[in-house]
Amino acid sequence: MNDQIKVGIIGVSADRGWATVAHIPAIKSLPGFKLTAISNRHADQAIAAGKAHDVQHTYHTTHELVNSPDVDLVVVTVKVPEHKTVVEAAINAGKNIYCEWPLGNGLAEAEELAQQAREKGIYGVVGLQSRAVPAINFIKDLVNEGYVGEVLSTTLVGSGIYYGAFTDQTTAYAMDAKNGAGMIYSTFGNSIDALCYCLGEFQELSATAINRRKVTTVAETGEEVPMTAFDQVAVSGVLESGAVATAHFRGGMFKGTNFFWEINGTKGDLVITADGGHPGVFELTIKGGQDSALAVIPVPEKYFNVNMEPKQGPAYNIAENYARLGSDLLAGTHLSATFEDALIRHRMINAIEVAAATGKRQTYLK
Repeated sequence: MNDQIKVGIIGVSADRGWATVAHIPAIKSLPGFKLTAISNRHADQAIAAGKAHDVQHTYHTTHELVNSPDVDLVVVTVKVPEHKTVVEAAINAGKNIYCEWPLGNGLAEAEELAQQAREKGIYGVVGLQSRAVPAINFIKDLVNEGYVGEVLSTTLVGSGIYYGAFTDQTTAYAMDAKNGAGMIYSTFGNSIDALCYCLGEFQELSATAINRRKVTTVAETGEEVPMTAFDQVAVSGVLESGAVATAHFRGGMFKGTNFFWEINGTKGDLVITADGGHPGVFELTIKGGQDSALAVIPVPEKYFNVNMEPKQGPAYNIAENYARLGSDLLAGTHLSATFEDALIRHRMINAIEVAAATGKRQTYLK
């Protein structure tokens, strides 16, 4: 692989979608990456997207893109039920992979994909981009350096953003639990991943996960669609460190608390807030206090690695994720959330679902 990583994205439109909003501006901000190819199953849309994003190679099949000599890294941004087919195609083509989270539609698919990548020697990373957020890495270092002392407990409360009274057309498919893209994976999954990244995994947990709203409304059309994905997820347990941890996510957006994360320790406290329940999308404010009242703690400049403005939001955080991946591929570091990390989070979510269904405490670490 040369010093510039050639990227092909599967699932791109000309004017909407996560690839357009976050991945493409992120890639174009990084000199170590070049967007060389995109695909869309509809040939006319692929051509339009290629013109809109100034990309040389456009394809309307996954097979063409993953087998292109002009692609080193395959990026998967299609809907979750399609992840398995697309990731398998990239693995069989011998290409390294950046797959949006979740890796598969449920734990069994994720385990199968991780095993295939392992056997073929593929470096696979997953879009748990909260780990790349500068503020999250600053929080992790503050804890590790003893700012709060020994962590006694942590509390996380957040909004699902969607999964409430309204959704939009692009997210409507996620309202069906069978599609593996519900709140327990999306906003909750990314947020609890940030908590575990900073504080460690749960030693054991109990949970409640239920579906209170039975329908939601598509904002663009006013159509009511059934909702079977959980819109209330509450987890409590003990981390490997012995700290008590609780988390509660609620579907929708609120006039009150949309993201609140408190870390309590023997020497001090940290409080992290945001306007929405996804630390990889919304800007975080960090407040801390030891012997005095809470005060804002700015994130030091050294945590920002990407030359892109503004230094917040989805595209910037995805760019930080790509910068980590570039270091892994070119310098042999291990900074990215890999398929193996994705398995841990999938196992945790499966444990939450089992705990909620059985009323019994669960573990998920092997």
